[in-house]
Amino acid sequence: MDGGMHEPLLGLDDVSAGRLMPMYMCVSPTGHIRKVGPTLTKILGRDGLIGRRFLEVFTLRRPHSVLSTADLMGVSGAQLSLSLREAPHTQFKGIAVLLEGAAGLLFNLSFGISVADAVRTHQLSYADFAPTDLVVEMLFLTEAKTAVMDELKRLNQRLHQAKIAAEDQALTDAVTGLRNRRAMERVLRRILEMRAPFSLMGMDLDYFKQVNDSLGHAAGDFVLDRVGKILTAETRQSDTVARVGGDEFVLIFPGLVQDEKLSSLAHRILARIEEPMAFEGNPCRISASIGTITVAPDDSSAAQVLLANVDRALYRSKQLGRGRVTPFDPTIGAAPAD
Repeated sequence: MDGGMHEPLLGLDDVSAGRLMPMYMCVSPTGHIRKVGPTLTKILGRDGLIGRRFLEVFTLRRPHSVLSTADLMGVSGAQLSLSLREAPHTQFKGIAVLLEGAAGLLFNLSFGISVADAVRTHQLSYADFAPTDLVVEMLFLTEAKTAVMDELKRLNQRLHQAKIAAEDQALTDAVTGLRNRRAMERVLRRILEMRAPFSLMGMDLDYFKQVNDSLGHAAGDFVLDRVGKILTAETRQSDTVARVGGDEFVLIFPGLVQDEKLSSLAHRILARIEEPMAFEGNPCRISASIGTITVAPDDSSAAQVLLANVDRALYRSKQLGRGRVTPFDPTIGAAPAD
């Protein structure tokens, strides 16, 4: 690390000198850098300093009067403020003393208040500072704080994920994996607040009670799960498909207001539901009654009114023999209370 100056520094070998003063620098009477400590070597590289003129590498901010090598030799004992001339323009503070025998100057530098930036910029660690340097304490506190903040961040992420999972569970039907009534009402309320056009579909399963009575609730759950999969497959990702009761479903279709398209979708769903389902070798035959309604952007009807209207259309399908699709008509009578 001596670069031509072989004599020991203050009677110490280079390793010992580097441990006491990791950022020391020896400058010859001609202003050339002859020795550097290990931390300065890490920052600029040995070849980036040894043999270069001090005033070519550093800008001396204090004292301001240093303009030449002769001026530099006169700064012994003064408090120094300097920075690198080249990027990243790291700033230092320090002191210089004359070496014995007029062999030049010994600079001992530190980062001062810019230490945090310097540590990040040059990727320094404890080993780059003297053990007695207060920077070591600061680095310990900084790393401890970083570790605590990282753990808090991970904890917050876990809590956030748990919250999302809990909220999703609270809005999900356990049997079908579809949205539940609470989720459906939330979506319906939001789309009404946006005054966006949409369609509603209400659906009840026909002959579902016979499946439960003859084959048991396991078969009923199997049928509900199959129906949920059919509804999911036949709808868009932006649609809301909810199980709102035992065998009752409500579907919300944002932007879909063409009666013919809504009718075509409803009949396609109906046809798939009527396909035979086998549970443990036993056929489960069901159908569905469907009511539909389209909602224009300027419709000011409340959510409960719209749900009641689609329920009236659904009940009309049951009255006409089940397995049907009925659009809402204001002349349809009210559905009976449950």
